Amino acid sequence: MLAAAAAGLGLIAVAASHAAPDTVSLLKVRLGGDGAETRVVIDLDKSASVKVVSDGAADRRVVVMMPGVDAPEGLQGAGRGVVKAWLVDEVQGQARLQMDLTADAKVKRRFLLPPADGIAHYRYVIDVATIGAAAPGATLTRTAAAQSAPALRTQFLPAKKPPLALKKVVVIDAGHGGKDVGASGAHGYEKDINLAAAQTLKARLEKTGRYKVVMTRNSDVYIPLETRVRIAQRADADLFISLHSDSGPTSSLKGASVYTLSDKASRRATQFVSKDDWFMKASLSGDQGVRDILFDLTQRATRNRSAIFAQTLLANIEGETPLLRRSHRDAGLVVLLAPDVPAVLLEMGFVNNPEDEARLRDPASRARLMNAVAEAIDSHFGQSLKVAAR
Repeated sequence: MLAAAAAGLGLIAVAASHAAPDTVSLLKVRLGGDGAETRVVIDLDKSASVKVVSDGAADRRVVVMMPGVDAPEGLQGAGRGVVKAWLVDEVQGQARLQMDLTADAKVKRRFLLPPADGIAHYRYVIDVATIGAAAPGATLTRTAAAQSAPALRTQFLPAKKPPLALKKVVVIDAGHGGKDVGASGAHGYEKDINLAAAQTLKARLEKTGRYKVVMTRNSDVYIPLETRVRIAQRADADLFISLHSDSGPTSSLKGASVYTLSDKASRRATQFVSKDDWFMKASLSGDQGVRDILFDLTQRATRNRSAIFAQTLLANIEGETPLLRRSHRDAGLVVLLAPDVPAVLLEMGFVNNPEDEARLRDPASRARLMNAVAEAIDSHFGQSLKVAAR
């Protein structure tokens, strides 16, 4: 009887192991390329089978199903090249990647890359290319497979196939934390003021439903400066805002200021660029000169967007807090170094100034200031001429 029971338990254990296999985690989705061909790379922690349900030829939407793959909630982003926008969600217990296309295009090739060359994870690669023009006098007709594609996708896509809804990703960095207390005021440390302000801003932005907000820290912990930049890059942030409260040489100094990256510090940004992440271009043959030019152009565009937002921010907060005489400044601060993420550092005031400290510690005053910051973010992303996210 004992032997039979043991055998039965063994069969149950084997059955359970087959019924609940290890899930695969989707780490990140990356894009590279141009308006003719775009490469989409899906980073996975393990090998996985991926099925293309729709190749995009029928209705400019690619749909990829990933059985057994677990994806983070709210994973989405603006596109690049042929891809207009992309979104990952969960359907029927499996991850689904949807991509809206900017032109008539379809999946050209796809393959799985195992860990290699210093990369510890798997990469599923999908190349999407535009469909060539027809010869003179020719009439384009859809194949039977293309004509039947919409019926195949009805279980996955809404009937009207609306554009993918995207939220802007805003990373809020509460300066200092943990063992790094920051500046000292009469009633406490800077790190606590920064965190309270960051949490207030997060709540205000999330209330609109237009943003995905990522915090570099949500408690009194120490986060290295380089890690804060990495958090923004991993989140594919559309904006990074670091909140601080300064300490002046005298207690009479008061007022807010905004920092963006200086020209002299731009070269340091290369330390935050990895070859696999940045120079992965489907349409490039590996020309170092071309890659350097692309990097420089992107960095310049990022700095320009940062400067534009800095001006918008100052205009919005001016009515809620005093400003320093030279309120827009530049510096080589580490948290501003990401070459592909627009970033500003807001010094909300001086904690060693009694008026500024009282204003920053008062929940009502702090809420009004963060509301002004949120309105600046709304205005920045509401501009019709804004540059699209990566």
